[in-house]
Amino acid sequence: MSGPGAGFEYPPVEVSWTKRDVLLFANTVGCTSDELHFLYELDPKFSVFPTYPVILPFKKTQQDVIDFYAEQKAIRIPGVPEFDARRVVDGQRLVQFLKPLPTSSAGKKFEVRSKVLGVYDKGRPGSVVEIQQDLVDAGTGEVYSRAIGSSFYVAQGNWGGPKGPATENFPPPKGKTPDAVVEHQTTAQTPLLYRLNGDYNPLHAHPEPGKKMGFGGVIIHGLYSFNYSAHVLLQQLGGSDPANIKEFQARFASPVRPGDKIVTSVWRTGEKKGEWEEIRFEVKVAGGKVCLSNGRALMKVVRESKSKL
Repeated sequence: MSGPGAGFEYPPVEVSWTKRDVLLFANTVGCTSDELHFLYELDPKFSVFPTYPVILPFKKTQQDVIDFYAEQKAIRIPGVPEFDARRVVDGQRLVQFLKPLPTSSAGKKFEVRSKVLGVYDKGRPGSVVEIQQDLVDAGTGEVYSRAIGSSFYVAQGNWGGPKGPATENFPPPKGKTPDAVVEHQTTAQTPLLYRLNGDYNPLHAHPEPGKKMGFGGVIIHGLYSFNYSAHVLLQQLGGSDPANIKEFQARFASPVRPGDKIVTSVWRTGEKKGEWEEIRFEVKVAGGKVCLSNGRALMKVVRESKSKL
């Protein structure tokens, strides 16, 4: 790592969750009544949906609403400009699932340990901050998940920083019919429910921030589409078993608005790394743009799906 801000480590942040938090998350990302192990705390296989850790850096230990802007401004990265958190959107994210989470953090102390991998100046469009976040059992040092993500600070570039490396692309296989296509109708309530997991960015609740950023009003959390599509892949190809997904990643390509229908297309590649097959996926707004590109997962495929819902 090199360049402004690279290698900077934030102070560890304690995080916690309850069984109720886990149930709420599963409900808001599309888990269905035939997946009671995600939705019913007395199910003998009660499990945390694998992508749940992405919410913890927002939620921390809070059970009440958080002032999103105040939290984002708390710590400045040395050597780079102070960016305005009121104009930030997700860039892309990779999550690696290293150990299954307990259904509650009770009895343990968990921390999110974050470090800056790079801060990149994209000129007039804005700046990118790339961060690695590990979810760690502070008592044992065990890492449960690792997320590498980038935040895009809209129209906050041209400060003389490095442009950054080109990102690797994972397009859908050419000329291959998707192995699964799943449609999902969002509503005006979709972001209002999802934000109760702990991601209280006003951009997803009130029209004013979105108007200032040029989106015309409320947009749905990029991480909602991210988590929802992770559920599609796990349900369609992984038998809804959290042990059957090792990595999941996507690029946030364009906004989704409440009321949009999103269409997730999934392709098996047949390419394996040991027991894990590489899966590609893409999410589009029906009749419109791709909203999640570069979709890639490593999975154990236990169910071959040919579905359109």
